[in-house]
Amino acid sequence: MLKSLITFAVLGGSTALACAQGGVKAGVKAYSVVDARGTGQGGCSGPCANQLGSGSAPEAHANAVFGIENPLRPDAARNEQLDRQHNRQAFVGLAGEFGALTIGRQHNLQYLALTDVADPFKGGMAGNAGNLIGGRRVANSVQYYGPLRRGISAGASYAFKDKVDTSPAGRAWGMTVGIEAGPLTVRAAHQNLNAVRVQLNSKTSNDTVARNSILAANLRLGWGTAYAAYSLSRGWAGSPLFNPDNPYGAGLARTPSSNSRDGLFGLAVPLGQGTTLLASYICKDDRDLANQDATQVAFGASHAVSRRTDFYAAYSRIQNRNGAGYTVGSRRGDGNSAINIGMRRAF
Repeated sequence: MLKSLITFAVLGGSTALACAQGGVKAGVKAYSVVDARGTGQGGCSGPCANQLGSGSAPEAHANAVFGIENPLRPDAARNEQLDRQHNRQAFVGLAGEFGALTIGRQHNLQYLALTDVADPFKGGMAGNAGNLIGGRRVANSVQYYGPLRRGISAGASYAFKDKVDTSPAGRAWGMTVGIEAGPLTVRAAHQNLNAVRVQLNSKTSNDTVARNSILAANLRLGWGTAYAAYSLSRGWAGSPLFNPDNPYGAGLARTPSSNSRDGLFGLAVPLGQGTTLLASYICKDDRDLANQDATQVAFGASHAVSRRTDFYAAYSRIQNRNGAGYTVGSRRGDGNSAINIGMRRAF
């Protein structure tokens, strides 16, 4: 995660510098500012709240990390965010040798441990481990991740709730620690999130706190990389819903598990000339009385033709038991199997 955030900073700084240099040649300076603030209120006539929101500080003359995800749908030639509320990442922060400190809407630490360390599909394509293992983005959050000593890193996060009321919904905290020892990488993470219970006839308990813990690892071997993870998901909305973009608050016909143990095993085997084979197996052991278990088998391959362009193909199938309703994909109503064939270009 630290390397990814620092890379974000370098790319963002390079883009800003290029714009500034281009502006100087034309006699115009081009720039942009993303400002976020934290506010603690006191002496309110009603309930007071600690909040994150849009900032009002003067322009800051410092290098910074920032990330704004704004997906464009090539099939429809339109901006996806024009159709619905923005729900991707949008954060600002600072990064350096001390680590990275970010503020905004961003991936939580549990999801980063899953995708960065344990998922051979890296949270994408049909084989995305997030189809069965919960956690993704949290809004209004402050997050830090950095090195403690050689080979050991740690992080923590806290998310403020959106509304000024008595409900704790939206408030979250997390922690993580990672170890890199030669070819072995291990990371543990825990995420607590207060969620809103949206179904009165749910099979789940009255526990509205989603608690997700994960132990993720990968081992780089001579022939490829082996991946593994073990996750504990408890409480309302502790497991994925039909829409992973909003994994903690959507009313659905079927109810996800409120108490499960999830295991993942995966492989990534390079064949040379830019081609890599991918495979993973995930099992969800539902501990609720309904015993709605699920398994996912996924296979895929990617072929890089340059540093920024690659072709890929992937297939995944989920087997639901006892009425479980987990699906492959990110939109409600998707089926329990999917195949992807596509091309990616990074700018």
